[in-house]
Amino acid sequence: MEGLYARDAPVLGRAIQVGIAGDRVISVSFPESAPADADPDHPLLDRVFAYLDGAEDHFDDVEVALTVPTERRTVLEAVRNVPYGETVDVARLARLAGLDDEDADDLETVRTALGENPVPLFIPDHRIAGPGATPAAVAERLRSLESSSSD
Repeated sequence: MEGLYARDAPVLGRAIQVGIAGDRVISVSFPESAPADADPDHPLLDRVFAYLDGAEDHFDDVEVALTVPTERRTVLEAVRNVPYGETVDVARLARLAGLDDEDADDLETVRTALGENPVPLFIPDHRIAGPGATPAAVAERLRSLESSSSD
């Protein structure tokens, strides 16, 4: 089921768009509304909407395709280990990725990886306090959804 899939997500005030190639998620974005040419029917979107309705889902079994440099890949893989409902800062993520949280270059690597995350939600950069690929208002809403369902 390769292609572009999207649905409007009223709870986010935006749509969720997912690109899939070879059974791997290659992109996630949050456009203002679902593009007319995007298919709204995909099992992964069903899971995302169940998550938005409060079902706890870590999405850690979702196969993602990352075409980023090795250090950034290490950071993005570490993001997937941040537990559902928790938020960590950039320094903590650096440590989780095996980087030096006191080294300016390592912290910049973390920030760059987060900002260029091609698959937010499945690599949940909304769980990191600071800049990420998930729009700020969407990240705030996702953190709120996770904190209220993990109470």
